[in-house]
Amino acid sequence: MTPVSILKPLVLIFGATFLWGCSDAEPETAPPFHVADGLFEMRERDTLGRSRAEGAETYTVFRAEEGSAQYNHAAVLIGFNGQLYAMWQSSLQDEDAADTRVLYSVSDDGTEWSAPALLSAPLEQGIMTSGGWWTDGEKLIAYLLVWPERPGSPDHSYTLYRASTDGQTWSEPKAVMRKDGTALSGVIEQDMRALPDGRILTAVHEPPGLIVSPYYTDDPSGISGWTKGQMSNLPHEGLVSRELEPSWYRRADGALVMTFRDQASSHLKLASLSRDRGESWTTPVLTNFPDSRSKQSAGNLPNGTAFQVNNPSTDKTRLPLVLTLSEDGVLFDRAFLLRSREDLPPQRYEGKYKREGYSYPKSLVQDGWLYVAYATNKEDIEITRVPISSLTTPN
Repeated sequence: MTPVSILKPLVLIFGATFLWGCSDAEPETAPPFHVADGLFEMRERDTLGRSRAEGAETYTVFRAEEGSAQYNHAAVLIGFNGQLYAMWQSSLQDEDAADTRVLYSVSDDGTEWSAPALLSAPLEQGIMTSGGWWTDGEKLIAYLLVWPERPGSPDHSYTLYRASTDGQTWSEPKAVMRKDGTALSGVIEQDMRALPDGRILTAVHEPPGLIVSPYYTDDPSGISGWTKGQMSNLPHEGLVSRELEPSWYRRADGALVMTFRDQASSHLKLASLSRDRGESWTTPVLTNFPDSRSKQSAGNLPNGTAFQVNNPSTDKTRLPLVLTLSEDGVLFDRAFLLRSREDLPPQRYEGKYKREGYSYPKSLVQDGWLYVAYATNKEDIEITRVPISSLTTPN
């Protein structure tokens, strides 16, 4: 029995029926995608039996410093005015500490990065964290997530934005708005991308707590018009939904797939399907895609190939970091190693919720490269980029 085959009984226990054929009559219980048997060799924990992506390069955006900014996490990339921008949250020592601030750095070519600049100073009450980016080509939008108490608490979290036309000077923070003219309640997810027709899709974790819902807008600026998509959450206890921190991609048949971490600790991805441009979604189901129960990223290469970046371990270990590909968005049958334990430096500083590994990857397709940003040991902000041309030949 292959390593991935061993996972199938676990999937069935959680009530997911594996019907791999996909059509317009696809049952809601059918996972929108699956991983080919044997793709990941679980007994080889450091590499999962995958070879390195050809031409992959890794660069440091920011290195943790002695006595300052020893905790760095939640990195997100975007391209604007011919440059790359990286945003992340930073604090002296601990995750979600009172001194948390949001920083950003700029690069002309992705290899050398500027000294960080400030997007948000520490708040007097609560904290503000990294919410990601958007651009309509004229303005750069930086999203900032406000937690009046702490992340995941039942308080009224919300999302602000700052706008810039030059990537240097920024407007004062303003509320992101819903289509009905009210301020968006909850914190927006960092993976925000547009459909070919311009509609922008992401998800929002709504209070009380963190209850995830798909959202979309037809406002090209990404600051207003946000509308909640229809999706039934799986049963869960407390104030955190079972599905969390999603990403999404398009299948070859035009359907949209949203992938989630599973807070029930199955260590498999959850997924939901939409056939109406994100307005309604199937109830999430378990897939057979291994996951560390961490943030992830998904998307499409220019030729339509779907990809997912995550730590496909069967526990909370956030390594290795792997890129997995599918020609049709249904069968993921190719995978490349981006970072392994062999590459991992020792953790240099102690801190609350610090852990080893490559955490919270977020991706960007730009100028012939697939970029992946992440935090190494929740200390250093790094990127790995792979030439898209090297991903068109099966490994």
